[in-house]
Amino acid sequence: MFYQKNSYYKTAKQGKNDSKFEAGKARDLELLKKAGEIKDFKEQETLELIVNGYLVCTYKIDFTVFHNDGMIEYIETKGYATPTWKLKWKLFEALFSDKPNVKLTLEFQGKAWKPQRRRIKK
Repeated sequence: MFYQKNSYYKTAKQGKNDSKFEAGKARDLELLKKAGEIKDFKEQETLELIVNGYLVCTYKIDFTVFHNDGMIEYIETKGYATPTWKLKWKLFEALFSDKPNVKLTLEFQGKAWKPQRRRIKK
């Protein structure tokens, strides 16, 4: 079994996917595409998280799914939620959740982490 050289959590790299769990999700999406249930999907897309005109950081989302009805779904598969990832996910969620025709999906392997959503009223 091949382990990522710099992986702290020793996840088994599966081609371009970072884990077996993520590779399984890629196979599922490929089957949905062949069946015509989704239009297409991208893997490991890098998105810029820009706040007030400043690039705060980049975020590599596991899957971007293009549905037949025009909806774009961002899917993140996780085995373990690190503190850095939690912060980036909250920023990503704050920037992308209010956009029309956009859906954010978290899929956990094992124990799930639920983000605390607090909207500040103006």
